[in-house]
Amino acid sequence: MSLLKGVPVGLLGTGIALPEKVLTNQDLEKMVETTDQWIVERTGIRTRHVAAEGTVTTDLAEEASRKALSAAGVAPEDLDLILVGTNSPDTLFPSVAAKLQGRLGAKRAGASDIQSGCTGSVYALTFASAGIAAGLFRNVLVVGAEVLSRLIDWTDRNTCILFGDGAGAAVLGRVEEGRGRFLGASLRADGAKHDLITFQGGLVEYPASEETLRDGRHFVRMKGNEVFKFVNRELPPFLEEFCKSVDVEASSVDWWVFHQANWRIMEGVLRRFGVPAEKAVVNLDRYGNTSAASVMIALHEALEDGRIGRGQKVIVTSFGAGMTYGAVLFEV
Repeated sequence: MSLLKGVPVGLLGTGIALPEKVLTNQDLEKMVETTDQWIVERTGIRTRHVAAEGTVTTDLAEEASRKALSAAGVAPEDLDLILVGTNSPDTLFPSVAAKLQGRLGAKRAGASDIQSGCTGSVYALTFASAGIAAGLFRNVLVVGAEVLSRLIDWTDRNTCILFGDGAGAAVLGRVEEGRGRFLGASLRADGAKHDLITFQGGLVEYPASEETLRDGRHFVRMKGNEVFKFVNRELPPFLEEFCKSVDVEASSVDWWVFHQANWRIMEGVLRRFGVPAEKAVVNLDRYGNTSAASVMIALHEALEDGRIGRGQKVIVTSFGAGMTYGAVLFEV
């Protein structure tokens, strides 16, 4: 079963941070061999935000976190744990979460990065809600933050058109019975497909060298067609099984917050379930693929503009390098 039991856990507040610089498809036409039409038809992306020189992932994480804490009415010193989903940390260690804990002054909080590809925030939401439900924690800050633009080969049209920078944060905490709460979650991975999305250079398997630089191992590499096939094959039956395990009909879910990677994937999954496309929260056209930050940014925007309202059921789902995937169900 994927149902969450124990202490009721609710979403207390959210926030986001987006760099000022916007990179359009027309800008990319001047950089690589591509066109606005080609990008839009294959991905649905029109613009993406890119961090300014000197801005690191912790900077965006901090901005989004302070907004989320303010919205939740929770002081940093009342946090018990900080989890950051990211694939573009400032450094491998110390973690973004540890630096963020220090900047916020969250003196009582533990801190850890969750590196599970673009599914990192879904993993973090699951760990946070489970820990609170079990009575281990009272308030947990979950962040998805990325500055992937530093890890992209801007001469590779297959990857540079996809990614953007940004951060989203949410505060989870104990709530009274009868309030909206987290209802269930499920996490999966298929490590046999670990080579579909990679960043190889600079660590144990491929220590930094002239050869790794020459071979482009310090950039994100992706087997795009294989990723597309994997997601279309694995995600629909997984989500179908997940809905059954938490005892909800797909049609009764009010909003679907997908990882903002490709509109064709989102539309295909919804069509399979017979769910109107209007039930998907979509900001892919404006932000591109912000990796672990994407579902957090999309969730915040839909809550902020009132699309997601009190009493509604929401499924947040993602997939990413590993290959990992997962889903979380909650009621607002």
